[in-house]
Amino acid sequence: MKQKTITLSQKEMPKQWYNILADMKLNPPLDKDGNPIGPEALSKIFPMNLIEQEVSTQRWIDIPEEVLEVLSIWRPSPITRAYNLEKALDTPAKIYIKNENVSPPGSHKPNTAVAQAYYNKEFGIKKMVTETGAGQWGSALAFATQQFGIELKVFMVRVSFDQKPYRKTMMKVWGADCFSSPSNETEFGRKILKEMPDTPGSLGIAISEAIETTLEDKEGKTRYALGSVLNHVMMHQTIIGLETKKQLAKINEYPDVIIGCAGGGSNFAGLSFPYICDKMNGKKIDIYAVEPTACPTLTKAPFAYDFGDAEGLTPLLAMYSLGHNFMPPPVHAGGLRYHGMAPTVSQLVVNGLVIPDSIGQLETFEAGILFARTEGIIPAPETNHAIAKVIREAKKAKEEGKEKTILFNFSGHGLIDLSSYESYLNDSLKYYELSDDVIAKSEEILKQYPTPKKKPQYKNK
Repeated sequence: MKQKTITLSQKEMPKQWYNILADMKLNPPLDKDGNPIGPEALSKIFPMNLIEQEVSTQRWIDIPEEVLEVLSIWRPSPITRAYNLEKALDTPAKIYIKNENVSPPGSHKPNTAVAQAYYNKEFGIKKMVTETGAGQWGSALAFATQQFGIELKVFMVRVSFDQKPYRKTMMKVWGADCFSSPSNETEFGRKILKEMPDTPGSLGIAISEAIETTLEDKEGKTRYALGSVLNHVMMHQTIIGLETKKQLAKINEYPDVIIGCAGGGSNFAGLSFPYICDKMNGKKIDIYAVEPTACPTLTKAPFAYDFGDAEGLTPLLAMYSLGHNFMPPPVHAGGLRYHGMAPTVSQLVVNGLVIPDSIGQLETFEAGILFARTEGIIPAPETNHAIAKVIREAKKAKEEGKEKTILFNFSGHGLIDLSSYESYLNDSLKYYELSDDVIAKSEEILKQYPTPKKKPQYKNK
């Protein structure tokens, strides 16, 4: 029998996170007037222990034992060789799946949710507030806050709130309150509803609502949590790539191609950042971040300073952005509809260490169906973007007659997203591609903010 699965024992689970800021530099966050800000500017939004991680340049950060205990419910996660998919594609490529759908909420998101809940608890926080797109992050944080006895309020983007009702049910089962965004719960939400009563919502709007709710607590016992984009979130996810390195080393394998879907950047960063460190030091790897054609942040948007939310409550961050007022089309890959990209991922694209690509939702669902019929697991619509790129690369290997090792992050299952598959199977899904006019409008709006430096800023060890 062929070896299909590679596992680690719990004793082999990584005990530290890798912090890529030890090996690269970013343009600094700015206030609304264009001045660099310090950690204290974020203290009413995040607990200081997480802010310290956000700005740290220490290469290795210890994972607290209490976090490891919760992560051990499902970690280490397995790697699977996709023999059936390889056979269906008749490719000489070897395809390896790092399977993050085995967590209780069914995605990679709890890797940071558990850590953030722990650090908030340690800081004395009683209530957390967040946003969620497709619901993966909201359900992950609901699970995590339940582990540490913290209340949670979630603002879920309206189109996903309607498309994916069982995600909000998951949140309620784990004790969280979930509201459709824009909502009547906040001043900003009421403003948006008055101006655009039929809006599908956006992650930028939901973030603004969550931050407004956080800042309303005058006792200081509430903090905001973000499921992607920021440095500490990327770092918590690196347990994925660090496990993967140990697993592939057991069979003397090393990837030629690494692929992850990218919305805000967290699952992509989790798998790729430990390998990007290798690439910085001479390893030859093609590393792809794959996004929707409907929200082509990395592939079409300008690299600019922009706010992380629609109201402008966050600092200005240097990132690829479609503009904080961008209203994405209602594609089913809800977790990939964010207007911006993580500053770390953005800078790595600028530096040429990461290759961006975009794929339309019809091709991604076709890929997801093939994967489900060969490997058995129904992928999340977000994950389908990575799978579609895997299929492209596997076909390319066949055309070139080259043996390649392809590794991708299976970031979540699609069992709560079956309505989107039903739409695809009924031929009611549409192809969306963002027009050049929208991109040009975004570029013009973003000119009002400072221009970040594009000079490559990573450094070797």
